[in-house]
Amino acid sequence: MEKKPVLLTVDDDLQVLGAIDRDLRTEFRRDYRVLRASSGAEALDTLRELKRREEPLALILADQRMPGMEGVELLEQARTIYPDAKRVLLTAYADTEAAIRAINNARLDHYLMKPWDPPQQLLYPTLHDLLNAWQAQHRPRFQGVRLIGFQWSPLSHDLKDLLAGYLVAFQWLDFETNPEAKLLLATTGFTAADLPVVVNAEGQALAHPDRTALLEQLGLTAQPAEALYDVVVVGAGPSGLASAVYGASEGLKTLIIERQTPGGQAGTSSRIENYLGFPTGLSGAELAHRAWAQAVRLGAEFLPEEVTGICVQDGYKVLTLSSGTEVRTRAVVLTTGVSYRKLDVPGIDQLSGAGVYYGAARTEARSCDQQDVYIVGGGNSAGQAAMYLASYARRVFIVIRGASLAASMSAYLIEQLAQTANVEILPGSQVTAVRGQDHLEEVVLDNHGQAEVRPARALFVFIGARPSTEWLCHTVLCDGKGYLLTGRDLVTDPRYPTAWKHNREPYLLETCVPGIFAAGDSRAGAMARVASAVGEGSMAIKFVHQYLDE
Repeated sequence: MEKKPVLLTVDDDLQVLGAIDRDLRTEFRRDYRVLRASSGAEALDTLRELKRREEPLALILADQRMPGMEGVELLEQARTIYPDAKRVLLTAYADTEAAIRAINNARLDHYLMKPWDPPQQLLYPTLHDLLNAWQAQHRPRFQGVRLIGFQWSPLSHDLKDLLAGYLVAFQWLDFETNPEAKLLLATTGFTAADLPVVVNAEGQALAHPDRTALLEQLGLTAQPAEALYDVVVVGAGPSGLASAVYGASEGLKTLIIERQTPGGQAGTSSRIENYLGFPTGLSGAELAHRAWAQAVRLGAEFLPEEVTGICVQDGYKVLTLSSGTEVRTRAVVLTTGVSYRKLDVPGIDQLSGAGVYYGAARTEARSCDQQDVYIVGGGNSAGQAAMYLASYARRVFIVIRGASLAASMSAYLIEQLAQTANVEILPGSQVTAVRGQDHLEEVVLDNHGQAEVRPARALFVFIGARPSTEWLCHTVLCDGKGYLLTGRDLVTDPRYPTAWKHNREPYLLETCVPGIFAAGDSRAGAMARVASAVGEGSMAIKFVHQYLDE
């Protein structure tokens, strides 16, 4: 059994050190081991010893003003020993500005002010959030789900993304490089020809598992529990999760259906720093997991399935799932979101999932250690991915057609990229081909009209999005690009003179079919921001209530 994760607190003031040690033990000793050090040098010795004994470090909390080594310097060095541990600076009011700079420059996770009394309000909530985020990413040795496969297998990549998307703690074992993988595979009765193989915590193994079988093994239901719902939410991105939270909390019998993983496109973001209430940012996966847990706690039902059709029968909406199951509901909220467009260059299809990835593909970041990676696209998602990959890759190149990132990326991200030494922008460039045998080996660039062939470990593509509404546009009205038309657009746009055929005016987020609403990125006119998606998802439930009360 793995030992309890460690919380390490560091302060040269023994009175303060004793106080923080006491408060940490009071709240966290059940699940964590609390250690302390009275100097930066002592703390580094402790970290090296923990690393030698292969003990997990969850969080290090260091005071800023210490003789010999300031807290920021210690936390920067700690990152080289335990890169995944949460790092918190303890500071006085006078050092607040330095602490905020350190969050940006040294990539600290948070800072706390002295004094922190009462700890129930000023200490514990912040540390619980950080530790929950660490636990979501931590992979304990020999515990939980293990995935055995080949690094360049697209199916192995899909399974890694699926497990990560549901925040299932799993251990990836590359069959070609990890001796443990061969030993574990031998115990399952499968051979290398059966890879990838998923082994759960009880030792049960599935070879080449499809999505449904794997999710059932993980305990996620595959059938709706009710014969009739008040509202079904299609899509579990930020807007869909917000709809589920508000629908369930207000007493509606709520079902949320998601064909991939919770979070949608936002869920793949490695770090979101402009979402209200999270001053140091959080990953899209963390945000999705919190919202998902909140919706389920409030009574929403979650179904990992794909909706393939929708129709109206006797006033009820009937959704057909890919399994053939039908779900009946009084109202629907469509939050199907968008997906990244495919890069159309020679060689791309053969290498998709084997070095070429759409979206952040956070599960592949560690395999890019000390390698060159390329990112195509200049939006916020591309910038967030570049900052995340820069922690692992030797160099990160951002390929954009324009002259700069200013027109498509937030200023805070542009500034962070400029301060990151191993990130380079390639303006006036585009990828014209990719090459490799069984995995990506080279990218071909058109750099200001000059052809360049460069070695590459991975290529991450963020080149705009298209709405995921192909199955909907024969039932509800879409614009020429496939986005769902709602509200006043149905009665004022001269291009659609007969879109709305009912006595009352449509509600703000209502489609041309009464009782079917749309929210988030797939809705025409929506803003591509997490906060606005959450707002629209919440608003949709208000209109659902009004519709149900008619």
